[in-house]
Amino acid sequence: MIDPPRPEAISAIRASQAAGITVKMITGDHALTATAIGRQIGLCQDDCGTVLTGAELAKLSDAELIEQAERVNVFARVAPEQKLRLVEALQARGHVVAMTGDGVNDAPALKQANIGVAMGITGTDVSKEAADMILTDDNFASIEAAVEEGRGVFDNLIKYIAWTLPTNLGEGLVLLAAIIAGVTLPILPIQILWINMVTAAVLGVALSLEPKEPGLMQRPPRNPKAPLLNGTLIWRIVLVSLIILAGAFGLFEYELARGASVEEARTVAVNVVIFVQLFYLFNARSMTRSPFQLGFFSNPWAIGGAVLMTLIQLLFTYAPFMHNLFGSAPIPWVLWVDVLAVSLAAYLIIELEKWLRRKLSDRKILS
Repeated sequence: MIDPPRPEAISAIRASQAAGITVKMITGDHALTATAIGRQIGLCQDDCGTVLTGAELAKLSDAELIEQAERVNVFARVAPEQKLRLVEALQARGHVVAMTGDGVNDAPALKQANIGVAMGITGTDVSKEAADMILTDDNFASIEAAVEEGRGVFDNLIKYIAWTLPTNLGEGLVLLAAIIAGVTLPILPIQILWINMVTAAVLGVALSLEPKEPGLMQRPPRNPKAPLLNGTLIWRIVLVSLIILAGAFGLFEYELARGASVEEARTVAVNVVIFVQLFYLFNARSMTRSPFQLGFFSNPWAIGGAVLMTLIQLLFTYAPFMHNLFGSAPIPWVLWVDVLAVSLAAYLIIELEKWLRRKLSDRKILS
């Protein structure tokens, strides 16, 4: 008689290990049975290394248990209270521990773990209450899928932050530069409200629907204590903000010098901010890869958002009622060349920065 492991569980364990997640098995079965299962699902090599039993765990001091919990992947004939000790031992080493269980006796370990995972079908009510997550199909592959989905959501959160913060900072710098220089404001407060409202609603939603990047589950786990805004992200925000400052403020003054009215120059400045953000949307689809490596059309929402944003800005620029609301003015079509030139330059600068960062990263790996 045998209760073989599910094939999808074996592949899920391999994917988890590739993602830097160490999978350990704690069972009440005999050590020989645990060894055989551990070998089948890829928790150990052919000899399966050391398999610790509950009787052996009971003889270990807390310090010895911490050492063994780190080293050993298969534990057999384990008592319920020893599961709690193993979770605490792994946490003592700074690990983020996810614990699965279905019985009443598993509840303390599920509660202690950073992420307690209960079985939805075979699990008891007590284990479900103690857990943070319930598997409705009792399948380990669902945990691996949840990890992948979580990484994708976190990735998109970082991309959205990297995309939206430069606009706010760039707008603030444009106003600050005008005040310090004692010149006319390139962008009015009502126009800033318009920029933030339409870009968040049209472009931001598209970025939040970005598909998961290839190789997502081949990355090492992220340090949970690491800040959201790391050095790379801060540099990117500052760089794009300075581009917006130079483009919007510079073109505003340039158009005034060429004889444009203040309203026309402000309309150009607003369009510069929005179209730099539109072009930068495609940069922000990945912090390291170019949109062509991802597949330029792999996110149709981004394409649709860019088209819709362009139509909205044409309405902002040429509809009379928008002029009354926001103080904009129709601009000659030739001025769009300046707006698009700045936006394209911003896109190319960010792609160059990503390319240089990839090259430096490859050199570090080779050295």
